[in-house]
Amino acid sequence: MKGLAATFLLVPLLLAGCVVPYGGTPTPATASADGLARLDRAGIAQIQASKSARLDMTSGQLTKESVGLGNGTSQAPEVEIKNGVMALSIEGPRGTVRASTDRLRLNGMNNGAGFSEITYFLTASSLDDYSALVRDGVDRYGLPRESAERWIESTSSQPRGKSDFALGPGTSTGLNVTYDLRYDGAKENQVIIVHVNPS
Repeated sequence: MKGLAATFLLVPLLLAGCVVPYGGTPTPATASADGLARLDRAGIAQIQASKSARLDMTSGQLTKESVGLGNGTSQAPEVEIKNGVMALSIEGPRGTVRASTDRLRLNGMNNGAGFSEITYFLTASSLDDYSALVRDGVDRYGLPRESAERWIESTSSQPRGKSDFALGPGTSTGLNVTYDLRYDGAKENQVIIVHVNPS
């Protein structure tokens, strides 16, 4: 859709959660030899420089060791792009989750070997573009179509209203993808919080 490419805007959205501080000056780094992103301090700096990140969840989960963190660490990395967006791809067992986003968060506040959730953010500047993002999630990830269309119809009848609605999970990639719709017609930009959970 026209204008869809411009819908992924920087949103100063602050949500509760723990973030690992990465202080000091990063050392030069590249992605791992297989092209996968690393989420240590230097790896995050590389993602911010290249504006791209590729994660491997083909096993159904994302291990901490696969992104350069210690097995059992309780770190919860966050990557923020302050100027533009990153091209994010999360490879699942049966397909790939793809997005352009300015923020990526991982929930690893446990002593297990893997992350319990990956979260990223999509935004739109109009209800039409927002609805297009929702329908795109239906087509790409198997979000429930009927629920999505009911939500779009209801919101379109009151475009200045508010709605918090969880849509999903969609499982067509072999991962559990949920769209957390945070719509507020009084605001300039509308947010979808996308949660990707292990299968």
